[in-house]
Amino acid sequence: MNWSVVIIVMAALAVFFLLKHFGQTSAKEAQALLKNGALVIDVRNSEEYNSGHLVSAINIPLDEIEETLPRHVKDKTEALLLHCQSGMRSGIARKKLKALGYTRAYNLGSYRRAAQIVGRR
Repeated sequence: MNWSVVIIVMAALAVFFLLKHFGQTSAKEAQALLKNGALVIDVRNSEEYNSGHLVSAINIPLDEIEETLPRHVKDKTEALLLHCQSGMRSGIARKKLKALGYTRAYNLGSYRRAAQIVGRR
């Protein structure tokens, strides 16, 4: 067996895992934000949202977030907790919102992780 191939594959998996979770807020921080009224935003498309979502979450799909969110959230200092199916789109949404001047946009990550943090209320 060629160990260099195994090492390269393991390193690639480690990098993928780290990048996937890079930028996600901690569960502890997210819970504190929730206690202080943070808004939970599901950035999945409407079909995904309608197939099951967190009761407390509002749906603003990623491809609509730059246009729709400013109409609903005027205060750019309001805490926003973003999530999607895997955590990738919510990471992209966070970057887009930061570029629009939203200073407290946080990536919760995947739907499963968000459900564990927020609860299925």
